Amino acid sequence: MKISTKGDYATRALLALALRGGPASVRDIAKATGLPQAYLEQIMLGMKAAGLVEAKRGVQGGYSLARSPSDITLRQIVEAAEGNVAPLGCAAEDPDGRCVEEGQCALQLVWIKVRGAVSEILDSVTLQDVAQDTLRIKKARAAKASANLALAPSGAIRWAGKKVN
Repeated sequence: MKISTKGDYATRALLALALRGGPASVRDIAKATGLPQAYLEQIMLGMKAAGLVEAKRGVQGGYSLARSPSDITLRQIVEAAEGNVAPLGCAAEDPDGRCVEEGQCALQLVWIKVRGAVSEILDSVTLQDVAQDTLRIKKARAAKASANLALAPSGAIRWAGKKVN
């Protein structure tokens, strides 16, 4: 199963809101994530329709999460952006029971297992989890960067052994 750009961008946009902790304009979200603003506007409307974000107009307005990051799973975001997480239509949670390829319905059982595994993983991860992991990664990178930055005895600043001033 492949998550499309829309699902990827939706998760990144909502992660940016979780990390920010308050309302943000689409422009601010686009700037923070590097995502295209016009496409992000469409995605955020979908997230609002799904009840994952709220929009407030005005100077202090923007989008904010509709509930706590710990109450929003990646599955909710991906399904709001993409629809059902089934790899094929016959493996959707409410399949019509008809196999597209006559005589190959045993494959449907495999695709249903794939859907179940993907759903289970996406259900087990919340925006809070991803936000905490993001902060840990940033902290580790900052610590590594500061360890590589050393003041040389001559007063020159060195980065990973190379003089930078």
